Amino acid sequence: MRKYLIWTIGCQMNVADSTHVGAELEKLNIQPTDQLHEADIVVLNTCVVRQSAEDKAVGKLGSLKPWRRQDPHRTLALMGCMVGVKPSSKLRQAFPWVDVFMEPSEAQPLVDHLRNRMIESELADIERRQLAQRYQWQDADTPTASIKHLSLAGEPPVAAYVPIVYGCSHACTYCIIPFRRGIERSRPLPEIVNEVRGLVAQGVREITLLGQIVDRYGYDWEGHANLVDLLHEVHGIEGLYRIRFLTSHPNYMTDELLEAIAHLPKIMPHIEVPIQAGDDEVLAQMKRGYTADDYRRLVARIRQVIPDVAIHTDIIVGFPGETETQFQATYDILEELRLEKAHLARYSPRPGTVSARRMIDDVPDEEKRRRHQLLEAQHERISAAYNLRWQDQCVEVLVEDRHKGKWRGRTPQNRLVFFEDARDLRGQLVDVRITWTGPWSMQGVAVDQEPALVAPPLAFTLTS
Repeated sequence: MRKYLIWTIGCQMNVADSTHVGAELEKLNIQPTDQLHEADIVVLNTCVVRQSAEDKAVGKLGSLKPWRRQDPHRTLALMGCMVGVKPSSKLRQAFPWVDVFMEPSEAQPLVDHLRNRMIESELADIERRQLAQRYQWQDADTPTASIKHLSLAGEPPVAAYVPIVYGCSHACTYCIIPFRRGIERSRPLPEIVNEVRGLVAQGVREITLLGQIVDRYGYDWEGHANLVDLLHEVHGIEGLYRIRFLTSHPNYMTDELLEAIAHLPKIMPHIEVPIQAGDDEVLAQMKRGYTADDYRRLVARIRQVIPDVAIHTDIIVGFPGETETQFQATYDILEELRLEKAHLARYSPRPGTVSARRMIDDVPDEEKRRRHQLLEAQHERISAAYNLRWQDQCVEVLVEDRHKGKWRGRTPQNRLVFFEDARDLRGQLVDVRITWTGPWSMQGVAVDQEPALVAPPLAFTLTS
């Protein structure tokens, strides 16, 4: 039996794309492995948002060259943002040992390549049996659930990603995504709902709806459903416990959307809304479309409508021309707003972007690292203070898996919690009392497993 191995780096969208590829390969009766020497097919799903990610992908491609040339029947596929929406001739010339080049979110080139090596009648029979076994369909020719983003083999995950918007048309000056993933394209609402139903039928209990700007869902279809409409539809799916979505843009975080989060119980109070910088001039150079005060007002409104919310953000340090004073403005706004989590990155110019073509990358690398470290220390301090508030409190945890002998899960605000328990709790909601907190995670004990408090014996004094 043939086996495949998928190597993935980058964002949650890449994770979802890799799972999609895995599902398509398993429909061809190709099974997963995590051992290179067992693999007949290797897929590299790449990211080029940062230079370090692209360098890692190039290094991985080089290391796989001997593996590919040892056996002519093996297949090496390159996928993701390194390929982009149209594979270039330069890319093919640089890596001639790669058999298949795949656009982001597109498994078909690899499927077609492999189909050409198979007998069609055998393939059709394999697909029919795989799908019928997974879903127990009465008629495998008329599927009732989407399998696009979940592998058929093995135990299904508790939490899964579901892309709802592909590409991006916003064109921030530093961002390569529009060049590599194409223009913004929303998926039809019924297709997404159908996919989520299929995931839940397979055991998924939490889904995260994905988009480069997720709250622009439906904006490319005039008069079509928007993210609020989709959230209402998905919320009604029986068996689904939790819903998240990311990443949002400040300009499209509407009051209607905030009210939906506040009033639909399955939508978690966890919002990812990047600021990127705290200085207005830098924000304008980034072409973000808002000011620091706009962002302050948005955070205040979010917290007013959703009091128990956790707000996460993204920050880029060392953008071209960023002065020490401008960096300090970023540091100060994070200190002021005290957001629960900050994803930090050092600016690196990406080919083809406006910032790479028209701006000078003039902040030295050592200065970028210094600013990054200052924000890391600030973030650790703020995150530790937030988690400390949960000491001795009870939190609801959706249990995902075991890690080093403990159950691992997340709270509604996406805080990581570990606890010991001999029971099989995977996929269940468990009330956990927090006994220890740190900046990045918390530990506790299941409330129904806490030792009962025994009252001390009464003391009697004998008198004559």
